Amino acid sequence: MGSKSFSEAMRLCSGPGNRRHFLQAGLAGFTGLSLPGMLRLRAEHPSAVRPSSTAVIMVWLPGGCSQLDTYDPKPGASSEYRGPFRTIPTKISGLHFTELLPRQAALADKITTVRSMTQTAPGHPAGSMQMLSGDMATQDKPKPKYPDWMCATNYLRSQQIARTNPLPRYVGINPPLEYNGPAYVGDAYQPFTVSGDPSLPTFSVPNLGVSNPGELARLQRRADLRQRLDGLQRVVDRQLEMEALDQFEAQAMMLLTDPRAKDAFDLSREDDKTRDRYGRNAWGQQLLMARRLVEAGVDIVTTQLSGPLCGRVGNWDDHAVNHHVFDALRFRADAYDQAVAALIEDVFDRGLDKRVLVVVTGEFGHTPKISYAASTGAGNASGPAGTQQPGRDHWPAAFSNIWFGGGIQPGQIVGATDSRAEAVIDRRCTAHDFLATIYHHLGIDSSRVTIQDFAGRPTHLVENGRPIPELIG
Repeated sequence: MGSKSFSEAMRLCSGPGNRRHFLQAGLAGFTGLSLPGMLRLRAEHPSAVRPSSTAVIMVWLPGGCSQLDTYDPKPGASSEYRGPFRTIPTKISGLHFTELLPRQAALADKITTVRSMTQTAPGHPAGSMQMLSGDMATQDKPKPKYPDWMCATNYLRSQQIARTNPLPRYVGINPPLEYNGPAYVGDAYQPFTVSGDPSLPTFSVPNLGVSNPGELARLQRRADLRQRLDGLQRVVDRQLEMEALDQFEAQAMMLLTDPRAKDAFDLSREDDKTRDRYGRNAWGQQLLMARRLVEAGVDIVTTQLSGPLCGRVGNWDDHAVNHHVFDALRFRADAYDQAVAALIEDVFDRGLDKRVLVVVTGEFGHTPKISYAASTGAGNASGPAGTQQPGRDHWPAAFSNIWFGGGIQPGQIVGATDSRAEAVIDRRCTAHDFLATIYHHLGIDSSRVTIQDFAGRPTHLVENGRPIPELIG
């Protein structure tokens, strides 16, 4: 939950002037019912946001995954494009993956493979913003113009559904935060963030499930004191706002004091066989935690597969200067294939396949034509500095992602690319379609819902996208 210590966070809320700052900084993303916002939203959009118990897990591959070397191989292409990996059949007739993904290939009848994703931004910031918030600018910039789908959903559901579950609506497990954010919905709707490697014996999520009686009593005394102090300042025209803030704070207190919150994050409650099946590494345990959280009632979980398991530079950005692209794909393939396959199995075996939608994607793919350049440094999946090695660069024109759960018909193939995976030739799916699909599962009509921007203008969630028909449950 960020880097602030518990005592430091409590010191921030020691008086009424800092209550909102405490809640946003120390418990960002754990929001309650905003009554004025709820009334406004219901008046503007009486049926555009429907109450829903559905959830989404997004597994983010920062830097993008090479489509040719995973889900859209082109064995007939020349060696300038093809890469070294064999293709293998999947559970679906006519669908082949590469040899790097044998576990997922064996479960292909449970997933839908989209081979025709496309967007228009060549850089990581702009590409991520297109996919996550629908900001269609093609030039890189520090922050998106629009809130990402995770923060927007957190905001919209907070206006519609009173929260009694002690867990946040939106949790990020080592989430993608660099190129997205809440924009004009406000910092309160950011994720409750879990950082670190959950496979380590020393891993813990701080400030959850406080059980010491003395600490619980101290928390309650502080909350009571704040309530009395705030009562001195209340006036009639602010009463609704303060009532909404009180509910916001009450749920923050639940997160701190309810043991159910701590239990949901506690991987030791899983048996050893299950933990082994996901993989005793950061990625495997992140996806296991994601499954536990949606089972416990979290609406949105994002987690990115990055760090040491990716190779020298810690992401999927396999330029030749960063990685030997094929060594990097081999290096990360086993952990990736195992973790995702285990999540696929659990979503169906545990009866989550109607309520929970999972998407595994990055911001773009990689260039079909292999490039060569000198490595900038030695490390996992990279030769010593100066070594000429192969790489693939950014390619937003055509890439793949996989989807499962969400009530969608499994075992489908959506779209196709040309003989080199350079261009979409069938069923073009845009970043806005991607977003509209996720919103649809979450009960949000993205073609109708607007949120007021910083200037007070009603702004649509998605301008031109439509839910991808094959991905509608």
